[in-house]
Amino acid sequence: MLGLMQDWPLLCTKILDHAATYHGGRPVVTRTVEGPIHRTTYADIHLRARKVAQALVRDGIGFGDRVATMATNTYRHLEAWYGILGIGAVYHTVNPRLFHDQIVYIMNHAEDRILLVDAPFVPIIEANRDQLPKLEKVVVLCGPEDLPASGLDLVSFEDWIAPGDGDFAWAAFDENTAAGMCYTSGTTGNPKGVVYSHRSNVLHALAVSVPDMLNLSMNDVVMPVVPLFHANGWSLAFSAPLNGSALVMPGARMDGEAIYELLETEKVSFTAAVPTVWLMLLQHMEKHDLRLTHLKRVAIGGSAVPRAMIEKFQDNYGVEVIHAWGMTEMSPIGSGGTIKPEYRHLTGAAKVDLQLKQGHPPFTVEMKITDDAGKPLPWDGKTFGRLKVRGPCVARSYFRGEGGEILDEQGFFDTGDVSTMDPHGYMHITDRAKDVIKSGGEWISSIDLENEAVGCPGVAEAAVIGVAHPKWDERPLLVIVRKEGADVTKEQVLDHLASRVAKLWMPDDVVFVDEIPHTATGKIQKMTLREQFSDYKLPTVDAAE
Repeated sequence: MLGLMQDWPLLCTKILDHAATYHGGRPVVTRTVEGPIHRTTYADIHLRARKVAQALVRDGIGFGDRVATMATNTYRHLEAWYGILGIGAVYHTVNPRLFHDQIVYIMNHAEDRILLVDAPFVPIIEANRDQLPKLEKVVVLCGPEDLPASGLDLVSFEDWIAPGDGDFAWAAFDENTAAGMCYTSGTTGNPKGVVYSHRSNVLHALAVSVPDMLNLSMNDVVMPVVPLFHANGWSLAFSAPLNGSALVMPGARMDGEAIYELLETEKVSFTAAVPTVWLMLLQHMEKHDLRLTHLKRVAIGGSAVPRAMIEKFQDNYGVEVIHAWGMTEMSPIGSGGTIKPEYRHLTGAAKVDLQLKQGHPPFTVEMKITDDAGKPLPWDGKTFGRLKVRGPCVARSYFRGEGGEILDEQGFFDTGDVSTMDPHGYMHITDRAKDVIKSGGEWISSIDLENEAVGCPGVAEAAVIGVAHPKWDERPLLVIVRKEGADVTKEQVLDHLASRVAKLWMPDDVVFVDEIPHTATGKIQKMTLREQFSDYKLPTVDAAE
């Protein structure tokens, strides 16, 4: 016996339809690439997205064709996404921070036919145009007055959509149809394409909107600082309009001053980004003695959140921190660190201890931890194991089958993270499997060490890597970037750590550098650091030999 409910496919365009119909006047504010603030509404975004759809059809783009976007978070980028989705084509977000050879590889692998690009990134395409044989057209996300001079045959976004009148009916198709693509370099070999469906995008947007995750509503003003090209934009291009939240799109400026200005002038209540962005914001605020008068919640993910960052947001500024975790392969949010009733009694340092964990999964995500042989491990909050996940918003394979079979016999995907699970379902990542430090048969979490080090006065950023040791196999080396004007010493850092970490975990040495290398998505590039310090001799080595 089947249910007698209407068959209503979960298509991404339904989200924009809903926003335009029931929240049409809600503002969408953008700091444009050119600089000025632009204001529009969901109703106008809806109209212009249909003009995008008309332009794509006019250019011969059809069902399943890939359309690349290389752009920051702006209203035009949002219109482009929904216009692409509306004809059954596939948006492919290209990260402009990648190396050029990676960009060429993923655009050719995806067989992108059209590129929608911000003007500052046009030189990337100019330098590599002859290596992109499938690319037929380049549309710059600007008006004709801002079209850059180029040897390429470019068209401005406004001229491109101008012939359309917006009288366009979204295409009808199965909800499992591909909606978007994002390539991940988090695995070995070439970047691999993750392909989201309309169904997975809609389910994910619903799952992360609930009160115990991001807690989004029509009363929120949402600013997605995390770029749309980074792991599906953390779903905020879908979850914000789904809930009727106002949107503030920050454009290209990610510095502390620019972010603070938008938070205050646009009365942002919720925002999301990686820790490096919030480090810049907090440093700007401390330097100028500024306050946050509207912000209520901040989601932080991409890498582990330092204790000092949680404490500053919550204790100094009254902003709730949601420590989130996920992956490109998970659409991407897989957990959120909100407080369950079992822990509601916690205060002060004990509460922050809990928030340092990546939290519990939403409905649609299942987790387990196993040993290297795949045997399930206990949820005791202490036992480390390989973190594996499954659910309707988790990848089952990569585009074109790259990487082969990626699921275990129970359908779980190995995230590559090492974590614990506690009895109440809180997951705590202790390291990437490739970054965990193995010393004398014990595992040392580089993430926990980094987070404690960042809490030391005068430390701006910290990274920990394992360095070869003749007795212990590996020992931790702590790499520090000082805050501007600070003169913190090795002895001060070690004194700070001495009362906060186990003796076994204490770094064997501390080195100071001008900067720590990061990946294109803002994560610390441990591989580069390991190469940089591959011949480094720890001061404890002589004593061991």
